[in-house]
Amino acid sequence: MVPEHIAGFHTWIKLGRAVRKGEQALRILAPISVKQRQQDSEDAEERRVFFKTAFVFDVSQTDPIPGVEPAPLHPPRQPLSGDSHGHLLVPLVMFAESLGYAVAFQAIPGATGGWCDRHAQRIVVDADVASNAQVRTLVHEITHALGVDCAKYSRAQAEVIVDTTTLIVLSGIGLDVSGETIPYVAGWGESGALEAVSEFAHLIDGLARRIADAIEDHIDGDHARVEHHVPAQLPDARLDLPRAESGRAGTLRSGG
Repeated sequence: MVPEHIAGFHTWIKLGRAVRKGEQALRILAPISVKQRQQDSEDAEERRVFFKTAFVFDVSQTDPIPGVEPAPLHPPRQPLSGDSHGHLLVPLVMFAESLGYAVAFQAIPGATGGWCDRHAQRIVVDADVASNAQVRTLVHEITHALGVDCAKYSRAQAEVIVDTTTLIVLSGIGLDVSGETIPYVAGWGESGALEAVSEFAHLIDGLARRIADAIEDHIDGDHARVEHHVPAQLPDARLDLPRAESGRAGTLRSGG
């Protein structure tokens, strides 16, 4: 079984679903954020994240409760389409590789667009979606690879930080992902995690700048290579052509 949506026994009841009798719980490590008073100051506190074993069930192990409308598990969103920014996949893959991550494009069942496995140093992106959607997913997972994970932040905080960064990066290069990002961030923000946008604004800005710079460096490098190969003055190729055709087939065009 590949889990898609997991929750605790009582949480599923609140969502209008009940765990079937006889189903075996899945054990996961759930992050817990704890405030600890610093030893050198009675007033200063720092937040630390610990993990504990939690028992959860996947949606496939549940059934709707009769007479109750189950809560939607996916926030309303506008899927990305088109390939207008597909050319950014190359620099993004190169940037991920510079961080020590391998990137794989493969078919992923369900609604998951991809993931970042920090232990295996591997990023996976759904190969069956539009290029623009792949770009969004890759930026999202690269931000996780840059250190935004559940070891430092709560899961909700991490997702809000990562997708806000994704929105900033892609908005700056003309790809509107608000149809997916806004409901995604809002979904995680129900538990108060939206405060992460202001609390970690400096971090978000730094992450966005780092990814944007990697994309821009690649684009600037391509332009430099093109300019290096274009002669300072193009020869007039029309001179050897019959006069009647000099205005059409003989004209040179850079870039094909």
